[in-house]
Amino acid sequence: MTKIQCVGIYYHPRLDEAREMADDVATTLQRLGREVWISAPWEPERSTERLHETDLLICLGGDGTILRAARATVGHDCLILGVDLGRQAFLTELLPEQVDERIPDLLRGDFVVESRTMLEARPIGVEGDVPEVLPALNDVMIGRGSLGQPAYIAVWVGDDLVGVVRADAVVVASATGSTGYSLSAGGPILHPQARSVVMTPVAPHLAQAAPVVLPADAVIELRLGREHPGSLSVDGQRPYPLKPGGGVQVQRSESLAQLVRFGERSFFAQLGRRLAWLDERRLEAVSRTGVEAFDAKTADPS
Repeated sequence: MTKIQCVGIYYHPRLDEAREMADDVATTLQRLGREVWISAPWEPERSTERLHETDLLICLGGDGTILRAARATVGHDCLILGVDLGRQAFLTELLPEQVDERIPDLLRGDFVVESRTMLEARPIGVEGDVPEVLPALNDVMIGRGSLGQPAYIAVWVGDDLVGVVRADAVVVASATGSTGYSLSAGGPILHPQARSVVMTPVAPHLAQAAPVVLPADAVIELRLGREHPGSLSVDGQRPYPLKPGGGVQVQRSESLAQLVRFGERSFFAQLGRRLAWLDERRLEAVSRTGVEAFDAKTADPS
């Protein structure tokens, strides 16, 4: 059982309610004898200086705040709990009104830990000072450098050249990221516990280009053509400029994002709500009464 002694709180700096809630949660935890620190995740030094001693990082915002937390905690044995103050959040676990009632459960260790696969990206031919390895929880993407100009992107899996895609971009996503940009581009949805990765072309031009699900040990290399520059983006953050011929090597990371779950919401039920598959009109169309929720196991097919 994980013992929670030191708690960090990330709050979204553009949400007034996030900062107010951070102060309230910190006061409660300190009253219960825990060490607490608070930071916006966009503050490079303050947001990371105590991660080595932090047992739990509470994220007040949306999925973007959790993505930053996952990248920051690489190399640290730190759990992440997301509180939904954003929009269409897939990664958060609690609503704001649930936090106070769940704090005792947290401190007793009455929760489960869900391990999420992360990716690591090694940039090739990037302009400027860039880390050798960039961690990602959602996805890694390379694409065109200017509007109206598709990119030629060569795709290798291991030593095999799969082909050259002419598209706006190519996204490599983890199972977590399969419900993000990759899904918007027509990629498949993977269960979050899957270890596979998905490679999805974005707006391919002329030739057929389908998403591909790859095994967990796949090493993918994406390279731009040599005529035009492009860009590299990790988890949708500010893109890094790529030189012509530049690219990225992507593979599964040894690090895992450790998300706190209380077991109240299944992935599939949450997915149905987030994608509006469970809106009232759809349920009414398959419900025998027009009011009761449809139960596929007991419905009369006649």
